[in-house]
Amino acid sequence: MMNLLKELKFGPGGLIPAIIQDATDKEILMLAYMNAESLRLTIETGITHFWSRSRNCLWKKGETSGHIQEVQEILYDCDADTLLIKVRQKGPACHTGYRTCFYRQYQGDDQEPRIVSHKL
Repeated sequence: MMNLLKELKFGPGGLIPAIIQDATDKEILMLAYMNAESLRLTIETGITHFWSRSRNCLWKKGETSGHIQEVQEILYDCDADTLLIKVRQKGPACHTGYRTCFYRQYQGDDQEPRIVSHKL
């Protein structure tokens, strides 16, 4: 794990973006941020942990809802500044109840967004 932490390029505030993808169907579930501590906890527990920029603290995904993400694989990009974490999602990934955080599709400035996912 130490080699990975040394290789990654954490950005401002010591954060790195983490794209969370369903390991089975490859759907993008969410984007969150990690710091070295949340990545360490993710690796040690096999459950995603993130850094909340709004609350300014660590959080375990599903801590209150039970909608955890079991880590299947951790990849990082060629610049070592973005993570792709493949997970087995339990329940919805989005705090609004949708399967994915990316459930709204832009339809044009004069139209309401189209809902392209479903609530669980």
